[in-house]
Amino acid sequence: MRDVRKTPDRDKLHFFTGDIEKVDCLKLAVLGTDSALGKRTTAWLLVHGLRDAGQKAEMIGTGQTAWMQGAKYSMVMDSCINDFVSGEIEHAVVSAYKNEDPDVIVIEGQGSLMNPAYPGGFEILAAGRPDYVILQHAPKRLEYDGFPGYKMHSLAEQINAIEVISGKKVIAITVNHEDMEEDEILEACKQITLETKLPAFDVLKYGAKELVALLKEKIQ
Repeated sequence: MRDVRKTPDRDKLHFFTGDIEKVDCLKLAVLGTDSALGKRTTAWLLVHGLRDAGQKAEMIGTGQTAWMQGAKYSMVMDSCINDFVSGEIEHAVVSAYKNEDPDVIVIEGQGSLMNPAYPGGFEILAAGRPDYVILQHAPKRLEYDGFPGYKMHSLAEQINAIEVISGKKVIAITVNHEDMEEDEILEACKQITLETKLPAFDVLKYGAKELVALLKEKIQ
């Protein structure tokens, strides 16, 4: 038996150093408008899609499940002492960059900026310093997961919050099609694009090829 959420000993943890500024490959964060949206699955699909397209891509896991699924460079955010969260995110990204020389690093998101119980994402933006953000969204979800009465903030509000905090752009929306019929999905993507002026893709349903094609233009 191994407790994968056991807090590491302090002497094994890292403070933020600023070494993240030396990472000059493309860094992407897959954040979400809520918890339990499939951010990790989308991140994996994106990593594998990039690899299939001939790019060297590495996944940074920020929860225990990504680590168990084989993300070599990971930290478990919700079991980490708060003072070390930023340092551990930075350490994972910098280690992946130094050891693997990737073209792209994809950082798994946690919770959402505005979720009242799981306000994840601040440290990922601050310490991971992504070049762009991909935002996962479930159009049919009206309240935050597990918290009836807590109305979801609009997609526009959440995009604005990310861009104000990070100074970086949300480059695409990835759709979680929960509670949708199949014939609703593409129309939902179209409506999101009309609303946000951003491309929208259901990677969970249709795969990551279209999103990968968009991102390849950003790889140096």
